[in-house]
Amino acid sequence: MSIVTYNNRSIANISAIPGAAKSLTHIKTLTASSSATLSFVNGSSDVVLDSTYPIYVFKFINMHPASNSVIFQFNLSADSGSNYNVTKTSTYFRAFHNEGGSSTNLVYQTSHDLAQGTGVQDLAQGIGNDNDQCTVGTLHLFNPSSTTFVKHFISRFNTYEASDFSIDQYCAGYANTTSAIDAVQFNMSSGNIDAGTIKLYGLKDS
Repeated sequence: MSIVTYNNRSIANISAIPGAAKSLTHIKTLTASSSATLSFVNGSSDVVLDSTYPIYVFKFINMHPASNSVIFQFNLSADSGSNYNVTKTSTYFRAFHNEGGSSTNLVYQTSHDLAQGTGVQDLAQGIGNDNDQCTVGTLHLFNPSSTTFVKHFISRFNTYEASDFSIDQYCAGYANTTSAIDAVQFNMSSGNIDAGTIKLYGLKDS
């Protein structure tokens, strides 16, 4: 196993990098600019979403909606983006706390899960469109190229909600198909993605 060694306090003097740090490979960055959707399609625009990696990781940085109090969502495709309608079953829960410290909760939300649904899957809800409001998070997609197993996904987001709440949101589920997933698309429930960055990484075998 690789070990980080420090000759002094300078980053320039790190002589080894742990294997885990080297295993995450950047594939593609998409930047929103009043975008209706942002899509990652295998084989298009240098996107890799196939058997090259067993796990794919999406990072969402300052996703800001054009409309107020909207939901950030995603869907999957098994036909290179011609249709985003893969059947999914999922769970969704959240914790929240408002700026005034007067309202807190931890609750499962049936309105944001799917039961063999082909529509979009909610990732982050209630996002405000004030200049300083946005959502950030991570989505893991496991073994999307498999033609044997269903395709699991896990996400976690934190949102600056329209009514000044911090909302910590968890979603997990599976795409109930043995067809390879080769495209992923993101959008807001209403209006455009005004700004924000999505980075796609591949996670190598250990």
